[in-house]
Amino acid sequence: MKKAIVYLLIFVGIQLMAGGLVKSAYAVIKGPTAAVDAVGLIITMALFSVTTMAVFLLMKWAEVSPRWIRTRPWGVLAWCVLAATGAIIPSAWLQEAMPELPNWAENEFELIMNNRLGYLVIGLLAPLVEELVFRGAILRALLQWQRNPWAGIVISALMFSLVHMNPAQMPHAFLIGILLGWMYWRTGSIVPGVVYHWVNNSIAYLLFAFYPDPNIQITDIFGGQQQRVLMAVGFSLCILIPSIVQLNQLMRKE
Repeated sequence: MKKAIVYLLIFVGIQLMAGGLVKSAYAVIKGPTAAVDAVGLIITMALFSVTTMAVFLLMKWAEVSPRWIRTRPWGVLAWCVLAATGAIIPSAWLQEAMPELPNWAENEFELIMNNRLGYLVIGLLAPLVEELVFRGAILRALLQWQRNPWAGIVISALMFSLVHMNPAQMPHAFLIGILLGWMYWRTGSIVPGVVYHWVNNSIAYLLFAFYPDPNIQITDIFGGQQQRVLMAVGFSLCILIPSIVQLNQLMRKE
């Protein structure tokens, strides 16, 4: 448990350090009162992601091995793509049905998503670094500490949701964290989680491109008709549930 907490603190520390460095650079270049713009936020996330991956790999806190991918688990990866696709609408619908939570990162999120380079950090780097740290290091340590794998999976998912530091994102991050943790436990590899995470973030990026209004509701996307929303949720579940069933079969733990 101590290792998992240390890894989490190091993850947050590197993030704060990267943000501080970029803010200091902006203060020198543009003046002490200059606000960090979209490019600055993207540079911050890129610096943080690359530094975190380098530290965790060099220190061997996260185990990365081609052993699982050499088994050619293409079926698992295909079902990961389908599961991520099928989870988007039900997750959004569930989140909208909950009491509204503060969205502290809304402005920063908009700036990044409105920039083409934003996909580099949201769609590509974030899945890699977060799976490396939260599944490859934190969950791995928790599984060694706790005999009950589900205890480790839930704790790592909770850490994953809290580290987003944005209440509006936490419920979705927690549920996805449980699914990603289960995938890691079953396979011993971060690859399925990276694929799922990549699809999830890529769809979110595309949806923002088509519907840039941060206050838009899923009902608005479906013409304001609740019946259409429920049909979309039902159709998505017809993708998500079979995908989970297939993953459960294909990722059986020996």
